[in-house]
Amino acid sequence: MKLVLTEFVSLDGVSQGPGSPTEDTSDGFTRGGWLVPYMDEQFVRRTSDWLDLADALLLGRRTYEAFARDWPQITDPGDPYTARMNSLPKYVVTNTLTEGSWHPTTVLRGDAVRAVKELKGRPGRELQIHGSARLGSSMLAAGLVDTLRLVVAPTLVGSGRRLIEHPSDAVGLRLVEQEVTPNGLVILEYEAVGDAPVGQYEGVTALV
Repeated sequence: MKLVLTEFVSLDGVSQGPGSPTEDTSDGFTRGGWLVPYMDEQFVRRTSDWLDLADALLLGRRTYEAFARDWPQITDPGDPYTARMNSLPKYVVTNTLTEGSWHPTTVLRGDAVRAVKELKGRPGRELQIHGSARLGSSMLAAGLVDTLRLVVAPTLVGSGRRLIEHPSDAVGLRLVEQEVTPNGLVILEYEAVGDAPVGQYEGVTALV
């Protein structure tokens, strides 16, 4: 399976609590729900298409507990995500949980990198990380992420956890898809290409 990281971020890189003021209030965060005003039909269609490609979900403990609390409570038959989010196999990376309440769930304890490498070796299409920014960042640093999908909201949140907060190795990315929704969300898809290249500027003529 390919490992795919899907993240909603603000222009200042915040990934915490995009969907609701109460989604994630950890560390005193009070500015959740910043993505919602910009969601539109094109956003729903694209993210639903992405979820169609998933054979399993990979989540960190914090995101898993929030999803396990919220997704089973959504009963709207017209919701485009609920049935798949609730039925897909879930793998949660944690050393504090011993079992999951959101079935079907498998708890991955111990070495996360080793466990994810083993999952990637199984047949299938995509193993998708949704949210779980810390887990996603560590998987990027370990070179395990194949595809990075970003939805960038046209807002500066000003506080909250960022997608990439901790020092890690540089990662090279290649843009493969881009689009802008009517409400101003920028949707970007990147392929990971190994080490990030660097260079030295030597004037415009050297670039052409």
